[in-house]
Amino acid sequence: MNSQNLLSHVTVLLDQAGVAEGAIHHAQSGTHLLRHHATTDLNATVYRPLLCLILQGAKQVGSSTRTLTVGAGKSLIVSHTLPVISRIIEASSEVPYTALVFPLDLDLLRSLAPAVPPALNGPSSDPFSICLCDTDPGLTDALHRYFLQCEEEETRQLLAPIMSREIHARLLIGQHAQVLQRLLWHESTASRIHLATRDIQANLQETIVVGDLAARIGMSNSAFFEQFKAVTGTSPLQYQKDLRLLKARDDLRTSRSKVSEVAFAVGYESSAQFSREYSRKFGRSPRQDRELELTD
Repeated sequence: MNSQNLLSHVTVLLDQAGVAEGAIHHAQSGTHLLRHHATTDLNATVYRPLLCLILQGAKQVGSSTRTLTVGAGKSLIVSHTLPVISRIIEASSEVPYTALVFPLDLDLLRSLAPAVPPALNGPSSDPFSICLCDTDPGLTDALHRYFLQCEEEETRQLLAPIMSREIHARLLIGQHAQVLQRLLWHESTASRIHLATRDIQANLQETIVVGDLAARIGMSNSAFFEQFKAVTGTSPLQYQKDLRLLKARDDLRTSRSKVSEVAFAVGYESSAQFSREYSRKFGRSPRQDRELELTD
């Protein structure tokens, strides 16, 4: 019943926004809401730390080496900023794919963590930074109440932050606790890799020197490379390349800069190499992608 209430509420919000197909940013709640009536092709994008609830339908999401299938009643946590590939695999006009994405506040999680008992963290636990679980009814109920509190200005200012705190707290004590607590522990591998990904994002134009990056986070070269791939599903160099190409795609769609200027801005020294790698990743050249965007 909790999930049905949340599904009905999200459906109403999408209808009110006039979104029959696609996604919206719901400003009052700070969430993203999605609805699709048909399956989709593969789509490359960047996931930042988030909670995603699949309310209806199913999708596949992952990296170049790991793929997870997420169906109705499931939720996933993304603990690190990740370039991912996803596609909707179950959707119809009668039962559209419907999902919500709730951004995670890592500072809020850190403030709550000292009060939370440690989750069991055995040596066999999966280090991958996308964690898939059954959605807890208490979490679904808290999200529904959060949306209700976001409807009016007064409750949005006074009560919605309390509900957001409850949602984050439930994540720290629920089925997703292990992946989040690993991230929040200061000396954990997950927290070190988080620092490395932040370094790469902040210096996207610079060539990665794996040894220097490993040294900055206090790991040996071999351990860093192995753990980076275990956590993110890709190598440091591929991680940077994917982020560069995804940023370039956004820049092409939102600016009138020349393709060569976009390439150099994200760190490529060769416009030809940029075009080759862009075409390989997205199936279209940078110019074709821009022209397609202009005709939509």
